[in-house]
Amino acid sequence: MALQIYNTLTRTKETFVSREPGKANIYVCGPTVYGYIHIGNARPMIFFDVVRSYLENQKYEVNYVVNFTDVDDKLIRKAEEMNTTVPEVAEMFIKAYYEDLDGLNIPRATANPRVTDSMETIIDFIKDLESKGYAYASGGDVFFRTKKFPDYGKLSGQNLSELQFGIRIDVDERKENPEDFVLWKAAKPGEIHWPSPWGEGRPGWHIECSAMSRELLGDTLDIHGGGQDLQFPHHECEIAQSEAATGKPLANYWMHNGYINIDGEKMSKSLGNGVLVKDLRAEYKCEAIRYFMLSTHYRNPLNFSEKIMEQAERSVERIANTVSNLRHRLQTAAAGTDEVTPDWEAKLREIGTLFHTKMQDDFNTPDAITAVFEWVNEVNSLLQRPIVSRADLEAAQKQFAEMNGVLRIAKEEAAELLDGDVEALIAERAEARKAKNWARADEIRDLLDAKGIILEDTPQGMRWRRK
Repeated sequence: MALQIYNTLTRTKETFVSREPGKANIYVCGPTVYGYIHIGNARPMIFFDVVRSYLENQKYEVNYVVNFTDVDDKLIRKAEEMNTTVPEVAEMFIKAYYEDLDGLNIPRATANPRVTDSMETIIDFIKDLESKGYAYASGGDVFFRTKKFPDYGKLSGQNLSELQFGIRIDVDERKENPEDFVLWKAAKPGEIHWPSPWGEGRPGWHIECSAMSRELLGDTLDIHGGGQDLQFPHHECEIAQSEAATGKPLANYWMHNGYINIDGEKMSKSLGNGVLVKDLRAEYKCEAIRYFMLSTHYRNPLNFSEKIMEQAERSVERIANTVSNLRHRLQTAAAGTDEVTPDWEAKLREIGTLFHTKMQDDFNTPDAITAVFEWVNEVNSLLQRPIVSRADLEAAQKQFAEMNGVLRIAKEEAAELLDGDVEALIAERAEARKAKNWARADEIRDLLDAKGIILEDTPQGMRWRRK
């Protein structure tokens, strides 16, 4: 099997070959930190985390960078509303971002560069473009000469003469051509600013990622990712800036996740139907949120509703129950040196092959989840047997750990027995005694004793307490 990635640039699936064997560099556009993140932000956060995790599963050393835009018009307006400073606004919402990241069980990126920490790098990048004739100063601003870059539009497939410009691309009389975009903005009175060869000001939006990705990952990335909404103009402008400066491809593979709809309608500020991640986390389990995000292929639209989230909750609960039952059985299984049963080994190999086949087909997480449920069904059948070897149980646990290590749709196993775990073991022991499986009943009693659980027979039935 070889990993296939749908490349937005070529509009085809291509075999993934990293620039350096065994290493993969990924840059994903992160949030503009002027507010709490919503589920539209969470989708790329979770999906590209899975991309990273799967590449690590495939033994790649992954350098994973997600930036923070911590200064722009929105932060300036937010600071005015809150009667505070732009850096204080940024700090507040970066802290909130990390809380949501932890709440979604997403490990930290290799680096989270901030625009305000990268000013010298950004200014040097603009100076380089200016020296090569791709940038020009006008009225305190600096613009990129879009017509000088003939490949402009190759990512989005739009013709330069027919482009409908997106948000943050200004059209004004200071530009040589209407389609030119800003690299450096002159500061308005009272705005946060930095010194530059063109006067006090701050960077335009697009130049930030070009400068920071090059600084941390080099001229050419293995993978550049982000939401579909960034394809144009942001990523299109990144390509123009970076490739004009270096003469090399900015990224070998471009990946974009689809939009999120709310109850069948596109999420938008005008409709007021956005859902904040912090509110979502307060209502649903982390595993259910991840399951929901991964239950639809990343390139397709994803619909959010309470009904769908309830289904996700039930699905992850089913997985968790099987994992818990397996853990209980393994804790009380007799020690031994026996090998995995050939039929069971073949079944687990089949499940693993299905999982990896789907993940290697452009990270097809919904079908990879199908492999997880195949595991659930098979393990549930295994646990119905009166006698199961420790080796078979351990092999099942290992197979799940590999799949869940990528998707993280089930909690890691707890070291201590929770009350529910104790009750489940006691119920299992009662069934074993009823079936006159005395060896199994004794194993469970020994396990409970080792965990500090005391069983007491009373006229009202079995009771338990902790030592």
